Amino acid sequence: MSIKPKLGLFDTTMVVISLVIGIGIFRTPSIVARNTGNTELFFLAWVIGGIICLLGGLIFAEIGGKKSFAGGYYKVVSEAYNPAIAFMLNWLGIIITSGATFAAVSIIASEYLIQAIGDVQPFVNPDFLKTITGKKIVAGILVFILFFINYLGIKSGAIFLNIITVLKILTILFFIIISFFYPSSYNYSPENEPIKFVNNGFYTSIFGFFLGLRAVFFTVGGYQLTTNLSADVKNQKKNLPLAIVTGVVLVILLYLFINFSYYKLLGFEGISKSDLIAADMANLIFGSLGSRIISIVILISAIGYMNATIMHTPRAYHAMATDKVLPKIFMKVNEKNQVQEFGLIFMFTLVIFFIITQEGFEKILNVIMFNDLLSIAITASVIFFFRHRERKLNEKWEGYKSPLYPVLPIIFIVFLLLVSIRSFYEDFIAGIVSLGVFFLGYPIYKILNKKLNN
Repeated sequence: MSIKPKLGLFDTTMVVISLVIGIGIFRTPSIVARNTGNTELFFLAWVIGGIICLLGGLIFAEIGGKKSFAGGYYKVVSEAYNPAIAFMLNWLGIIITSGATFAAVSIIASEYLIQAIGDVQPFVNPDFLKTITGKKIVAGILVFILFFINYLGIKSGAIFLNIITVLKILTILFFIIISFFYPSSYNYSPENEPIKFVNNGFYTSIFGFFLGLRAVFFTVGGYQLTTNLSADVKNQKKNLPLAIVTGVVLVILLYLFINFSYYKLLGFEGISKSDLIAADMANLIFGSLGSRIISIVILISAIGYMNATIMHTPRAYHAMATDKVLPKIFMKVNEKNQVQEFGLIFMFTLVIFFIITQEGFEKILNVIMFNDLLSIAITASVIFFFRHRERKLNEKWEGYKSPLYPVLPIIFIVFLLLVSIRSFYEDFIAGIVSLGVFFLGYPIYKILNKKLNN
């Protein structure tokens, strides 16, 4: 039974916006500011990041129309290159990227939770919770609770997830609007110590800029998921690219405006020192109560993302097991509550591992972006394979095609690789470990392929 297109232009645009808007915008601006070192490069990083996000959305929309993405990147890379390479990329995503991303969001959630409860902690020293160890403990507790709820089979509905998306958008709009009426406070600073910026010369400015892009790309990520929309969009050739352009442009405008709001109220140095920037802005405007309310809103948004991830990630495991590239145990589903118990336990273990072993959000960010951008760049490159095959076989593709081929795909891939390499340089040991995991996937693929296909 074929899928009947049911999404119009407005529906598709809203889906694109929900895919891109996360909670990174409430955490990453301080990292971008510290890395870029000045106001001009700070805003340029957000503009360039938005453009790359737009290119990626258009490229992956074409790829998704040509090949189903069930099981992650496996099928499309397998067809274009080799099943072993496809497995190695998915293996890297399963072992490192997905677990590390979830851990990073759980750290953000813990930071805002600690900010929300403030000093109302009768059995715990408030200062301890603000340490790296304290944040890890809180993050671990949040993760355990969410996984336990999902293990029991209690799931959030689509309505709840839509409310979460609306909450994030309203929070962004709130700060944008109020900044126009509130006087600038450039002297405001959450911390008193001076900031040591990453760069102070031309070459170090370039390196700092690409390091800043690492955090921007984390914030604007999600565009690659537009691959899942192709079969569901009415008048795909016209509406899909228009929805992607409209959705991404709206998101980037929101991000630019809220960063300008941060800058207007806190100043560049204030942004640099403010890890929990939304809470600090609310504290500046409304005092501690406002800070706590905003922190709760962002905490809810983080939990919404985490819960949605718990719901769909085991399904990717299931799809890979169906394709016989993961053991059958990943296909096992509890008949009573439809829970993939082994998949949940496996995912939980990976997340807790990253929370324990990594020193806070920024360290996890290096791990995520090196792996994720490398995987996305390799997957995006399959567009050259599909275009070449069309010319060779004289095929005519009736669906959507991304514009200005091959210039835009080349620009997209080069930028991703440059930022990935910069992330590797920033955390060499984590990069070596990631490469080790990637190459370990080859013998594992051979063993699994031989065992599962006999």
